[in-house]
Amino acid sequence: MKTTSGITVSAVLLCANTAIAGDNFKLPSGVTPQMRAACESDVRRLCIGRKPTVAKVKRCVRRNFSKLGTRCQVTLAAAGFKN
Repeated sequence: MKTTSGITVSAVLLCANTAIAGDNFKLPSGVTPQMRAACESDVRRLCIGRKPTVAKVKRCVRRNFSKLGTRCQVTLAAAGFKN
């Protein structure tokens, strides 16, 4: 089972990598296609600025968890994320 911080980092890396490198990348370990489908648009909308870093996006996901869509919240919670 992944740790909470591992889930957060995986979700963050998923979205940061998508924003930085486009769609041609290998998903980080622990990020499922379901996580990507559920959370990518929310994290892009709320957390990806001009110069995203893993640390910035991670803080943003934690800070804005209640603003994430229900599907994303449920998916992250099922994977072990706790806000």
